[in-house]
Amino acid sequence: MKQQGAVFLNFIAWLTGILVSLSVGFAMIDGTLSLPKWLGGDILAMIVGWIVIITTIISTIVALVKK
Repeated sequence: MKQQGAVFLNFIAWLTGILVSLSVGFAMIDGTLSLPKWLGGDILAMIVGWIVIITTIISTIVALVKK
């Protein structure tokens, strides 16, 4: 029974990580989260946001196919 609880908690942690990553990525694209101008500003934040979203989707697909 303890093993099933651990699997469930691992799944919840994994799902939470995906949702947080997508939230941060979309916030960077929309401009809600931005970088200071000396770090590249809004343009770099938008690029990084797309990178976060794409890599999150790819890693999710890979993880689901692997199981």
